[in-house]
Amino acid sequence: MSLGEPRFSGVVPPLVTPLTPSGEVDVPSLERLVEFLVEAGVGGLFALGSSGEAAFLTDRNRDRSLETVVRAAAGRVPVLAGCIETTTARVIERAEIAAKLGADAIVVTAPFYARVHPVEVDRHFRAVKASVGLPMLAYDVPVSVHTKLAVDRIVALAAEGVVDGLKDSSGDDAGFRQVVLGTAGLPGFSALTGHELVVDAMMLAGAHGVVPGLGNVDPHGYVRLSRACAEGRWSDAKAEQDRLTRLFRIVEAASPATAGGSTRGLGAFKTALVLRGVIAGATVSPPMRELTPEETSVVAAHLEKAGLL
Repeated sequence: MSLGEPRFSGVVPPLVTPLTPSGEVDVPSLERLVEFLVEAGVGGLFALGSSGEAAFLTDRNRDRSLETVVRAAAGRVPVLAGCIETTTARVIERAEIAAKLGADAIVVTAPFYARVHPVEVDRHFRAVKASVGLPMLAYDVPVSVHTKLAVDRIVALAAEGVVDGLKDSSGDDAGFRQVVLGTAGLPGFSALTGHELVVDAMMLAGAHGVVPGLGNVDPHGYVRLSRACAEGRWSDAKAEQDRLTRLFRIVEAASPATAGGSTRGLGAFKTALVLRGVIAGATVSPPMRELTPEETSVVAAHLEKAGLL
């Protein structure tokens, strides 16, 4: 890895976790999903993120899911493991398990539920890094943890080698661009956008890759988009981004009267993967619900328009 070259780049989908009707990890479906993504040309796999239902799964199912992803990836692409927990000690425990199960890196949010000061957030990342010998990406997702990671703090932690990358799901594209500028040239640092509808713009701004939930459904499209950006084919990149943006409307299929944001996103992604023949069922963790037949038909219509059915 040369100076300034990112450790992780390209398309790094945050895998959904297929479940059986009884709520256990559907191992064969998860293995097929990994193969589907790797064959599409992704640059890595992010297990146990928001799309992986990390907040919903029991510890046993989180371990089973990560173990399956690592085994199925078989070293062909790096596996990033979400260590999503409320406080520092609990994150360290999950990170130690991720290391034992063969993850190549960990992804860590600020503490949540507990009310924390920015200095305590800084202390949190330093403590996790000191305890676990894996590369660590900071996960900026204030919609879920209610803490926004400050640009200057991320840049400082990166400069000191505490964080090796950023997975940005903050929606603050201006702040993300400031991180890109502030970490330019740092060896191995990976700036990954989670804003899957503006990947072309973020790549033009200097992002090293994207972590798109929709990448579960159409990894080939995101790989084409990423490659077009890397090759400077911006017109092609815009056309692919526009197609994916239209496809993203599958998340509008579930009625907002009975489904929250997690249900609408994860339910749509899993339903689409069932329709595409990748996973066996669209079971989601309670209190989320599966999409109805009418909602499923909406997802199918979007897949057809996108040329995926």
